[in-house]
Amino acid sequence: MDRLSATPSGIALGPLALIPDGKARNFVLEMRAGRFHGFVVRRGETVHGYVDRCPHMGLPLAQTLDQYLTDDSRLIACSWHGALFRIEDGRCVGGPCAGAALQPWPVEVRDGTIVTG
Repeated sequence: MDRLSATPSGIALGPLALIPDGKARNFVLEMRAGRFHGFVVRRGETVHGYVDRCPHMGLPLAQTLDQYLTDDSRLIACSWHGALFRIEDGRCVGGPCAGAALQPWPVEVRDGTIVTG
């Protein structure tokens, strides 16, 4: 099955409360064309989504389910090679892919539900 890098808009992922504030959650969506792997980071009432693939080696970022953030929850961290990314734009600010960025996955909150954009 192919690994996809985008999803259609309007897919409901679940209530905002599914992700505790300051945490992240993995989502795997199986579609006819293949399987999509992404994650969503919550900051208050705002969510940021990214394709779960490090620009350095193409691996998923988390070796442990839903463990995408540094201990202080300020940055996204690749658990394989230590790359660090800003939550708000996915830009790499440290590690082997400095200057590169995570691929955005458009998500938003509509009426308390996280949906793909």
